[in-house]
Formats: sequence, C-alpha cells, structure tokens
Amino acid sequence: MTTTEPLATTSRRHLACDIDELRSLFLFEHLSDEQLLWLCSHGHVEHVEPGVLYREGDPATDFYVMLSGSLAMYRRVGADDVEIARTGQVGVYAGAWGAYLGDRVPQTYAQTLRVLEPSRYYVLAAADFASFMTDWFPMAVHLLEGLFFGQQSSQAATGQRERLLALGSLSAGLTHELNNPAAAATRATATLRERVAGMRHKLALIASGPYDREQLAQIIHLQEKAVAALARTRASDVVPTALEVSDLEDSLGEWMDDHDIAGGWELAPSFVAAGLGTDWLDMVASCVGPEVLEGAVRWLSYTLETESLMNEVEDATGRISALVGAAKQYSQIGRAPDQTVDIHELLDSTVTMLERQLGDGITVVKDYDRTLPPIHVFGAELNQVWTNLIDNAAQAMDGQGILTLTTRRVDDWLEVEVADTGPGIPDGVVDRIFEPFFTTKPVGSGTGLGLDISWRIVVGKHHGDLTVTSVPGDTRFLVRLPYSPTEGPTP
Repeated sequence: MTTTEPLATTSRRHLACDIDELRSLFLFEHLSDEQLLWLCSHGHVEHVEPGVLYREGDPATDFYVMLSGSLAMYRRVGADDVEIARTGQVGVYAGAWGAYLGDRVPQTYAQTLRVLEPSRYYVLAAADFASFMTDWFPMAVHLLEGLFFGQQSSQAATGQRERLLALGSLSAGLTHELNNPAAAATRATATLRERVAGMRHKLALIASGPYDREQLAQIIHLQEKAVAALARTRASDVVPTALEVSDLEDSLGEWMDDHDIAGGWELAPSFVAAGLGTDWLDMVASCVGPEVLEGAVRWLSYTLETESLMNEVEDATGRISALVGAAKQYSQIGRAPDQTVDIHELLDSTVTMLERQLGDGITVVKDYDRTLPPIHVFGAELNQVWTNLIDNAAQAMDGQGILTLTTRRVDDWLEVEVADTGPGIPDGVVDRIFEPFFTTKPVGSGTGLGLDISWRIVVGKHHGDLTVTSVPGDTRFLVRLPYSPTEGPTP
C-alpha cells in the first residue's frame, strides 16, 4: 500500500507486565527468571489502538515486541509511504533494535510502524535495551556487530555491482537496438534524397518531352495505382521466397529488354516489391504508347522506390519510438511507485529491453491470458523481477532454446510463469536458489543477489510467492501475485 496522506498517531495506555507471557515469546523463551524480571521492571506493556506507533526518521526511543494484534511497516519513497510488510505474528519486534550499536549507526526509526487493530506491545526504552544486550549477552553483541557491519559493507558493494551490471547490459542492448533503425533511417533518407533529385530531373524531361496532356494524365493515374499496389503488398501476409523474387525480376528484366528499356535489372526490383508483373507493364505500354514508354516506366519505378524508402523511414522511426516507449514503460518514468497495470505491458517492455541478450537463437513464446484484469503492483520493481528471471533463463539456455512466458489466474491470484529449455538447476542447489549471494554461475559472472532481490520484491513487497521447479530441459519460475487488496499493495 502507498499513501501520501499523514498516518494518524495511535492512542496508548500502560498495562501490567507478566514474565510468563514474556517467556512464551520466541524472543525471550530461553531467558532466566532474573532476566525476565529485569525486563518487566525496566519495561512495560502498552495497549495500543490502531494508528501510527512511530514514524520513520524520528529518534528511536523504544524497542517494541508485539504481544497481540497486527501491524504494517512503511518506508518513505519520495513523497509516498510505501508498505513493505504486514503481519500478525506474535513476538515480532521493531523499533530501536539497533540501540546496542551505539552512535556507529543513526539511532532513528528506519520505518514507520502502523498498528492495524487494537494490540498489546512490550516496550523497553532504547538505553535499557542497549544495556540489557551488552550486559547480559556481550559475546552475542560482538558477533552481531561483526555480522551487521560486514554484511552491510558486502551488500552495498555487491548490490551496487549488480545494479551497474544490469544497467550496463540494458543500456548496451538498448543502444544497439536503437542504432539499427537509426542507421536504417539515415541510409534510407540519403537514398531518398537522390531519388527525389532524380524525379525532379524526370519531371523536367516530361515537361519538355513528347508527352501530351492525355499521356501525362495516364501516367499520373498509373502512378497512383502503383503506390496503392505497393501498400497492398506491404500489408499482405504473403511473402514470396527469394527464388520467386529472383524469377519475377528476371521476367521483368526480359520484358524491358524486349521493349528497348535500358537497365531493366535496376528497375525491376521496385515493381516486384509492389507485386507488379509483366501484365501490369503491358497495361502501361497500352496506355502511354511506345514513344514515351521508357520514360513512363522509369518515372513509375522512381515513384515506387521513393514510396518504399519513405516506408523504410517510417518503419525505422516507428521502431525507435517503440523502443523508447518500451524503455519508458520498463523504467516506469513519470509514474507512481504503485499503480494498476496490465501485467502483459510490463512483461512485453522487459522482453523488448532484453532482445539483444535473447538473440536470434532463443524463441520467445507468449502464452498470455489477455482476459486477466489489471492488478495493483509496484511496476518498476516487478520489471526488475522479470529482468532477473528472463536474463537468467537466457544465460541458462546459452543462446539456444525456447523461453515461454505464461500468464493465468488461479482463484484470487495472478500467476506469471517464466520457463526455459535449459539444462536445469541441480537437485542439490535448487532449494538454495533464493539465498543471498548464492549463485550457480561461474565465478565473476554473477553476484547471487538477482533471485534474492526478486524474492524480496514478490514476497516482501507484494505479499506474493516465488517458487521454482526444474528438470533438465524444463525450468519454471512461478510468480504469484494477489488480486485481493488485503493481500497486496493497494492505493
């Protein structure tokens, strides 16, 4: 859930502290009576009504353990409070848990905690919590300090590298994909300039040549018919083979030789591209007469070639626009962190961004259920999940195979399955695939954070599920996202 509205502060009242209740919690179950009495004498129990218990960024004054009720945690993202967790598990703790680290870390609340229903919390002041930890568990504190600061440094370094690698890969792919249509548009524009100059020259010849009014009218009429034929051919699903094209060009070339038109092999491809054969040229000959036939055929050829070049420019610039649109959709530029989206738009934009990594050897099969209703999600972060899963599949298949993307609805869940025909994940490691820093890739090829990040996004932020099944030739990652607003992020 994301909200820009201020969260109302809760009301609170003190209750008696019971050491037997504290002992029943997993956090305190192995403490002695002396330690439990110390906790009750230095802390207290509070009854808390629904509302905000504390806010992100405020001084961390208290350590909280939930005795009953439910809560939701929020992090500030830009101008929004984004829900990152929701639970009703007794014994969960939050607040000033880092007090034992002292001034080596900022002693402020790292998130906002919102109470969802009337609840009870054990509350211990931050200074007392720090004293309790250092006095009673000095060795544990040293171990936790080493773990905390070591993992913090390691994750910062490898996490940054993971993001840079992904960004570099996507940037290289997008640059490559943009360069192809840009270069095609440049080439077509240069050739088009030459053809337009040629048409101006032909127009001057027509104006001063042996064409009467009727012949000019016929040529203009034939020009429009030729352009219309090219448009129909371009829209048709029937594509002639290379051998058929060669035969048609030879036939047209022979026709032009028979009618004393020089360089017919240069003119023939334009007519073949428009689906126009010798029958059509016979009609041209019958309309304009032999004395102006060559000029008419060349004029029509220039017209068709110019139209084809403009189509190339249109296709190339359309491809550039599509790539930019996919990049914008992928990055979710200008959009709220959470939004209601068609999941297929997110998947398609990711596939477009990763086309270079997929290459020509991987066939992408989209088995989409287009009737699926939109779902409320964090779009940019889900795109990171699709990127990790699709990129891993491409690497597993080593450039050859079938990538299948499937969407479906099962009860109140939206399921997205990413399947590949790679060699599979070994049985001994499949259960560890979502662990931080665990990777099956060669040394230097991965950080082991991609699937861990994906799991945190799907499970932690969307209250969904991410699982994998794998046998040689069939590996499937299944992402399940809840439609129910009580399960997933809601506005």
